Amino acid sequence: MPSVLIIDDNPSIAMALDVLLSLHDISSFSAQSPEQGLAMLEQHAIDLVIQDMNFTEDTTSGEEGVSLFKKIRAQHPDLPVILLTAWTHLDAAVDLIKAGAADYLAKPWHDQRLVASVKNLIELGQVNRALQHRVQRERKQKRELETKYDLRDFVWQDPATERVLGMACQVAKSDVSILITGPNGAGKERIAEIVQANSKVKDGPFVVLNCGAIPAELIEAELFGAEAGAYTGATKAREGKFEAADGGTLFLDEIGNLPLAGQIKLLRVLETGRFERLGSNKERQVKVRVISATNADLPAMIKAGQFREDLFYRLNVIQFNLPSLAERPDDILPLAHAFLEEGKCLSGTAQSSLLSHTWPGNVRELKNVMQRACLLSSSDEIKAQDLGLPVVSNLVTSSEAEPDKEAIEQALSKARGVVAQAAADLGLSRQALYRRMERLNISRS
Repeated sequence: MPSVLIIDDNPSIAMALDVLLSLHDISSFSAQSPEQGLAMLEQHAIDLVIQDMNFTEDTTSGEEGVSLFKKIRAQHPDLPVILLTAWTHLDAAVDLIKAGAADYLAKPWHDQRLVASVKNLIELGQVNRALQHRVQRERKQKRELETKYDLRDFVWQDPATERVLGMACQVAKSDVSILITGPNGAGKERIAEIVQANSKVKDGPFVVLNCGAIPAELIEAELFGAEAGAYTGATKAREGKFEAADGGTLFLDEIGNLPLAGQIKLLRVLETGRFERLGSNKERQVKVRVISATNADLPAMIKAGQFREDLFYRLNVIQFNLPSLAERPDDILPLAHAFLEEGKCLSGTAQSSLLSHTWPGNVRELKNVMQRACLLSSSDEIKAQDLGLPVVSNLVTSSEAEPDKEAIEQALSKARGVVAQAAADLGLSRQALYRRMERLNISRS
């Protein structure tokens, strides 16, 4: 049950407020002086304060209330405070609202308005506290990852990215094969680098092969090497990626593009560590940690006969998915700032434009956009027009501006009855949502 502290020198005021709040399942404590009120704030968990502005008889200046309010704000900066007085001074009210007061009501108060204000502020406080706890927890987890592991200066902020990073670091010490799935440009190679940097073979080579960038007839030579004369144009012997990666890690990007013949040989290497160069009968032995990545649907390719099922299970002993940039929006601005040239900054409109874009090209697209903007911007501050992104209209249709009863009920259900959260989800103010709820006869539950 939420708790309200009433600080008023008139016991009848405190009693009237206590009765009113109790009718709405809100408990209250009362104090008759600023000193007693400040002491009670240290003794009890308080969600909101209702304070008088004058505590000395025949005093109407409100200076005592201003002093108390400032002390509360100094000691409890996030605690909402409603100011209550029989002597309304408009200038003082405006100044205190600017200083952080949640509301300013005159005596005698309007019961419905006071209760609505108390409920809204308590709900908002609960949402803010939950958000602060989440942010603090995420910051702590981020610091722990950065302290414990070598993250290769990886930039991230979104919890979805952190889950992938945590898993990558957790399995890095093992020797098992890893399959990283996710769209092109999302940063799968960076995750593979982090696995290598925290593995038992971190001092060994890290070799990359994009299976989609090599012609099918040359992919085997790239993987396993070739002797002179093994194919047209092979004028001298060459080592393949497996030999180059011996004692380290081989990252096979776009593994779904590997031809079936190459898949068979890759499976043998994964099982035995042995292979032959093209055009040679000499067997070679290597010890390589294989990390592969793809944006393809490998199970669908298996059904279509385009990818070997036994190789799939060999590659994905551990599998994790790196979401698209659109699915981890908290990464957008940190990455954008990381891609800026020294001395450049982003305007507010540029940041809004970056957050509004869907990023079909993911991190790779974002990097290109920032590089282009740094070149084209005529000042140190990059503006929205410098980004060259499609303009997103902020105009909404009348149907979007006026959610129906079903939409409001769904938002309230999702927010578990917290009106402040439901209003934010619907893009409305709390007062606007309350008016619609009253008009449509919708209860908070």
